[in-house]
Amino acid sequence: MKAANPYYTPLLDARYFQIVALAGILVYSQCCLSFGPNWTAVALAILAALAVQWIASKMVGLAHFEYRSALISGLGLCNLLRSDSAWIYALAAGIAIAGKFVFRVRGKHVFNPTNLAIVLLLLADSAWTSAGQWGASAIFVFALVCGGGLVTLRAMRADLTLSFLLAFAAIAFGRSFYLGDPLAVPLHRLQNGSLLIFAFFMISDPRSTPDRRAARIFFAALVAFVAAWIEFGLYRNNGVFWALALCSPLSPLLDRLAPASRHEWDGESMGGHLRRVLRLPGGEEKSARDVLNPM
Repeated sequence: MKAANPYYTPLLDARYFQIVALAGILVYSQCCLSFGPNWTAVALAILAALAVQWIASKMVGLAHFEYRSALISGLGLCNLLRSDSAWIYALAAGIAIAGKFVFRVRGKHVFNPTNLAIVLLLLADSAWTSAGQWGASAIFVFALVCGGGLVTLRAMRADLTLSFLLAFAAIAFGRSFYLGDPLAVPLHRLQNGSLLIFAFFMISDPRSTPDRRAARIFFAALVAFVAAWIEFGLYRNNGVFWALALCSPLSPLLDRLAPASRHEWDGESMGGHLRRVLRLPGGEEKSARDVLNPM
């Protein structure tokens, strides 16, 4: 259990950093690179994600409307998915949020919501991804890595991101060395905006990945190996998205084989601490909420 943080503020929740980072990438792609969905599609995706989240929350009897994860899914889809129809973005957002409520094992998501929507629409041939659209701008890559690093460190899942990137980079460099390719080939492959968004904002999702660190490292390396096999062995695009979808059902099994404490967002953790009863000097008992906020 996390130690109680008397200086906690809800604005330090990692999901706010993730929302700001994903929104910044979307604005950058629209204003500086002139690609991506139009603003109508962006609005439809976000509204659909929030609406399905609200409806599903009511259907299962949740008292709290979790808008942050819905915003993250909507923004993530706008950054990664491409379609000529604005309604496809709304459909993708609906699939992503509905998938969170349908595919669950012991309170955790089986699939990453955004990744589930992407692979289903790729299977239906209704959308595509464009791995090379981000280019290899050093400034953009630097900003993306820093922003993503901040998110994963706040979410306590930097080990997933680093393990995946190291494993994928080792395979890419090893393959180029075996084939005699120049170093520019694997370096260019790693300077891919979609790959970095996947590594920092998708595979690092604590609600769809193993709880124990050793299991997470194994999971990340497995996703990297399967992605490399799909891209280099089967010569298919979007290897990382297919790989994560194929490996995600293993996450509940790894949690059962190697159990560990469940990840809690800052607000959830603090909510639990606030309900604890503290014994004060003199034997008086008060709730933590009353001690920290006597008014």
